[in-house]
Amino acid sequence: MTKQERLEMLKQRLEEMGRYERELYSRGIKAVAGIDEVGRGPLAGPVVAAAVILPEDFHILGVDDSKKLSEKKREELFTQITETALAWSVGIVEPEVIDEINILEATKKAMKEAVAGLEIQPEYLLLDAVELKDLDIPQTPLIKGDSLSRSIAAASIVAKVIRDRMMVDYDAQYPGYAFASNKGYGTAAHYEGLKAQGMTPIHRRSFLKNL
Repeated sequence: MTKQERLEMLKQRLEEMGRYERELYSRGIKAVAGIDEVGRGPLAGPVVAAAVILPEDFHILGVDDSKKLSEKKREELFTQITETALAWSVGIVEPEVIDEINILEATKKAMKEAVAGLEIQPEYLLLDAVELKDLDIPQTPLIKGDSLSRSIAAASIVAKVIRDRMMVDYDAQYPGYAFASNKGYGTAAHYEGLKAQGMTPIHRRSFLKNL
């Protein structure tokens, strides 16, 4: 694939991922917040949600589901997104709260905190799969939303980068679990650390009942 062909493919992809936003803009709704979370599956660390309101003329190429992007690309896009977004915010729910209220409720809590932190009041929410029924804001949950909406994709990148950075910091604080590389997921190195050293304060005890 030539450089020009790749550029055209990325432009087409961004165009496709703007269809939900364009439909809302056409109805006069300007402040559209995309919301996504990262960290539902790990054994350690918080769940992090991001809310991002993009400008109508958003044109940063390469924005997509954070899981499809390299760490280098996510970091690059994180800077571009946070510099061009009309507003962005994150919500962070710690492991002890996850243990207390369960991961789904913790995910919703993180999302609501992210929405509450926005400097612009959103007129509409586009969410990845989850519905926030107790928020009085019109919303559409989209299955695999981070692959369908550029606002949700942008939120997925922001949440992923913030959480990954936290886990790298935790790796320095709690060595021996390979948090910098596994980000709290249940890899062999992580289980070896648990076996040798037991749980840390950032482990989700409700996820590790058999240990």
